[in-house]
Amino acid sequence: MNGSVRPDAPGTLRRHLGVGGATVVGLAAMIGAGVFYVWAPAAAAAGSGLLIGLVIAGVIASLNALSSAQLAMSHPVSGGAYAFGRATLGPWWGFSAGWLFLAGKTASAGAIALILGGYLWPEQARPVAVLAVLVLGAINLAGIRSTARLSAVVVFLVLGGLLALVLVVVAGIADGSRPATVDLGTLLDSGWAGILQSAGLLFFAFAGYARMATLGEEVRDPRRTLPRAIVTALGLTLVIYGVVGLLCVLVLGPAVLAGAASPLAELAGGSEPWTGLARLLAAIACLGSLAGILAGLSRTGLAMAREGDLPGALSRISPARHTPVVAEVTIGLVAVAGVLLLDPARLVGFSACAVLVYYAIAHLAALRQPREQRWLPRAVQYLGVTGCLLLAVTLPWPGVLAAAVWLALGLLARALRLAAVERRRP
Repeated sequence: MNGSVRPDAPGTLRRHLGVGGATVVGLAAMIGAGVFYVWAPAAAAAGSGLLIGLVIAGVIASLNALSSAQLAMSHPVSGGAYAFGRATLGPWWGFSAGWLFLAGKTASAGAIALILGGYLWPEQARPVAVLAVLVLGAINLAGIRSTARLSAVVVFLVLGGLLALVLVVVAGIADGSRPATVDLGTLLDSGWAGILQSAGLLFFAFAGYARMATLGEEVRDPRRTLPRAIVTALGLTLVIYGVVGLLCVLVLGPAVLAGAASPLAELAGGSEPWTGLARLLAAIACLGSLAGILAGLSRTGLAMAREGDLPGALSRISPARHTPVVAEVTIGLVAVAGVLLLDPARLVGFSACAVLVYYAIAHLAALRQPREQRWLPRAVQYLGVTGCLLLAVTLPWPGVLAAAVWLALGLLARALRLAAVERRRP
């Protein structure tokens, strides 16, 4: 795939989104379940050192976003790093990126749906999660503009609610009713192994900009729109996560934070109406994040099917709605299976590892771009590859092992399929 797909060609998607629409899709994906969930596992790994982990995760996310923007300007098609890797590194690299993205982000979808269920109805979290996947899948089937509208509503509500919660907590610190409990001089007490693991877990919350890159075939003037949307959405997210993370550590302390089922509800004081508001915001944020993930997954599945790396039926586009209908339905059903069979803690570790390796491949693809397509120094890609792989291997070992096995199975299946095709040739 060379990035030259015509917007009016048969079997292609429609370019509906501008800078604003693409930005809110990314914001809804990043300011989603992560801001309401990742603080607890990160605190368990690094204590108050999660603040250093947050900085590391933010730096690596920024490097990834810059390389993704450079690539998207030259390859404005669906598929993200699958299309980028295939175009610049070759089919095997592209397949590896797409295969890991599908697994990692499907795991993310399952984890986010379960987090949503836990906030809305803890005793029936799995049925609620399944219902959420089905409903949001139906919204995505209506077209990318429906996804963007939902994302805009989610971003407006969640940002407004988070601002209210932050102001309440800051006012409590100022009047002494919610005093700071942590000495920031203890940031390094957990050691660098724990800090790096927390960074890998926190990275789970930043990866929404991948959604914008995978929607490259559905934005207007993608060479201008995608870089602006990616950088804008990530910049806003970094500020929000920095403020919320600092308040969580200062007010709750790492011990309470590590055991918190609902960190932001605890941060708000554990009393009504703020606890109820935190739970409602978490549910709304999860809806936006889940919608964006499902949309990005279906577009990657579409791109892989077009190239023969997945069954060809997944490339079918609805002539009425201009959406990859078969890919949407298939991804939704796989996400439902993840919801029913796995727990969110395991899903987050596996997802983070798979997506970090996916971005490492994206950096390698950016390194191979010809000079006329480059506007970043090569140091961005070298630092990005190193950072992604370092965080990936420091994640909890079950997730790392599962990601390695998944990649090996995919590569073996592709090799067997290509061998079978070669044998059938006269």
